[in-house]
Formats: sequence, structure tokens, C-alpha cells
Amino acid sequence: QVQLVESGGGLVQAGGSLRLSCAASGRTFSSTRMAWFRQAPGKEREFVAGISGSSGSTYYADSAKGRFTISTDNAKNTVYLLMNSLKPEDTAVYYCAADPTSGRYLYWGQGTQVTVSS
Repeated sequence: QVQLVESGGGLVQAGGSLRLSCAASGRTFSSTRMAWFRQAPGKEREFVAGISGSSGSTYYADSAKGRFTISTDNAKNTVYLLMNSLKPEDTAVYYCAADPTSGRYLYWGQGTQVTVSS
């Protein structure tokens, strides 16, 4: 089992930045694929960014590309999401997820609230 704990959310003004952190514990492996998702009230949960544990390749939703950066510190079993140029539409609960089997995201954190004011 993998446990994920997000932190770093908060209130920020439009145009500002935040860095989210996700600490992983349990049966983690360097090959585990990690990702960030978000869900705003009344909307479906959507993919934001992902990173491959084996290759380090990163993937971004169109809404995040050019503004957000996903990275990992493998020594600390932590994945980060640096969010720059934040917009009010980025307001959502952000969730960290892990895919240990290259099939589906089986493990999820509790989420951290990000609120961007106009």
C-alpha cells in the first residue's frame, strides 16, 4: 500500500505562485508513476501533470503547460507541482496520485485546497 500526503495549498492572488508537495510512503518504487489531478466544485476531476518514475518523462494538461512544472526528489520520496502565473480558474482541490503498476492510479492523497483570487 502507498500513502500520499499533500501540502502547500493556500490562498494566492492571480499571477502568483505556489508549490505543492506530495510525500509518499509505504510500498513505493522508483518506477512508480506519479501525477497531480484537480477538482473544482461542480466539475469532473481532471489530470494536471504526471511524471514517470522510470524515465522521468513529464506530461501536462494543456491548461498547465508552460505554467506548471512537476518534479520529484526521489531521495525524499516527494513529488512537487510548481504553479506559476496562477489564474482564478486554477482554483480547485489538488490531489496527488500514484500508479505502481503502470495501469491505473490506485492511490490518492486527501487533497490540498488551492484558491486563486482575482
